[in-house]
Amino acid sequence: MGLVTDPARAERLARAILSDVMLYNPQKVRAGIESDDLFERLRAELDEARLYYQSRVEPEIVSKTNAFDRALVDVLVFRSGRVRSRIW
Repeated sequence: MGLVTDPARAERLARAILSDVMLYNPQKVRAGIESDDLFERLRAELDEARLYYQSRVEPEIVSKTNAFDRALVDVLVFRSGRVRSRIW
């Protein structure tokens, strides 16, 4: 299987990877939103997810888009909007 070269596919892949992070770490995501330390709390998981994404997507697409970072906010933060937090 070759590297992803289509930006739309790269976005879908980023969302899928981060959906898995959320699926396997719901307590950490919740606690991170509540404590406003989500990215620090999930640092190891997010670093691993980012490396996996970069290994599957053409480097030019990775460098020219911010698909992973947008998916990070959309999947982990936006979907956690019901969690009580001082940031919203």
